[in-house]
Amino acid sequence: MVKVYSITVCPWCSKVKRYLKYRGIPYEEHNIEHDPAALAECKVLSGDTIVPVTTADGKDFALSYDREKLDKILGITG
Repeated sequence: MVKVYSITVCPWCSKVKRYLKYRGIPYEEHNIEHDPAALAECKVLSGDTIVPVTTADGKDFALSYDREKLDKILGITG
């Protein structure tokens, strides 16, 4: 499962979500402004509260819109 930790007004969060939609990858969005559990998960995952944080199966994560890292954790080639 792909999760995107985000905030309400964030251009980079929007860019990550558009990219996932473009690639046809389903994801869960977790707004850390409104969900204390999501905020805690985000801190554990990345060590910070900078968003967006995108993770696949909770193993590795991409910070911001790092397309190379996103493709790597999502298993996208080419």
